Amino acid sequence: MTWTIATLTAEPGAKTSGTVTVDLGTTTADVPLILIHGSRPGPTVVITGGVHGGEFAGIAAAAQLAARLQPDDVVGRIAICPVANPPAVYGGRLNVSPLDGVNINRVFPGDPAGGPTERMAAWLFEHLIPGADAYADLHSGGIDETLLDFVGYRLTGDDALDARNRAMAHAVGYEHVVFGRSAEGGNSHAAANRLGIPAVLIETGQRGDRDPATVRTLLDALHRLLNHLGAIEGPAPAPTATPREWVWTGDVESPAAGLWYPDAVTGDEVTEGQAIGRIVDPVDGAEHKVTATATGTIIYGMNGLTVVRGAHLAATAAPA
Repeated sequence: MTWTIATLTAEPGAKTSGTVTVDLGTTTADVPLILIHGSRPGPTVVITGGVHGGEFAGIAAAAQLAARLQPDDVVGRIAICPVANPPAVYGGRLNVSPLDGVNINRVFPGDPAGGPTERMAAWLFEHLIPGADAYADLHSGGIDETLLDFVGYRLTGDDALDARNRAMAHAVGYEHVVFGRSAEGGNSHAAANRLGIPAVLIETGQRGDRDPATVRTLLDALHRLLNHLGAIEGPAPAPTATPREWVWTGDVESPAAGLWYPDAVTGDEVTEGQAIGRIVDPVDGAEHKVTATATGTIIYGMNGLTVVRGAHLAATAAPA
């Protein structure tokens, strides 16, 4: 039967691509979308990139995957949205939209009557995500962020859904598989879980990396994931490492606006209360000591020099 998302349709055995115009209230956004409808029945998988600006590996991998996959390769249906948040990707290049200063990955599933970013999130969760049997959201360390490649998933309290989340995360084939203890919050994969959809967050590359080798790492990971889901067939690339479960232990936010000088960086092990850097006031040189909020390994951290109060400086996780 015909597959329709917004204004795009794809018959079985067909591939359709185009842009969909989304009303954001004060402006509009043109969202690229590719539908690959296999000739054989199977799962419906949704993949998004470009939820944040400045995270290039996910955008490149999503676009390349969409270009390469053909209907004969697909069992079921695969929807790929390489740039899910055009204002942030094209106008901001950071994790907040220049339209309203909002991080879309804190407001899912959005609000169709809200501000521009809330409306963008609501459109994705009205048109793209519902009906999926599995969802993968592609991220990376942005232009101001260091990061260890990892896969994130949530525990929901639903044993069957948790098992599917965990299996998807392990199928990606990265060493660090980091879970959160609930499906609360405005992250894309958590909001999908609240609809009963298995979902993972895949983080690959750092500091705005667009190197072909980094993109290839993510493409291989997507191949493994799609193979696991039964959406494509044939042998999958070998995993990069044996997956190992971690759990988030703490976040560190900037206590003030100023200049960030870290003493502990991504990959370092830290203990709760340990000094991990300082914020320096550029006017009078006053320093604010920054300490770890929990014991663990820094999975990602701020690489930028200038930060605002409340900026995310580091996130730690520990082996589960």
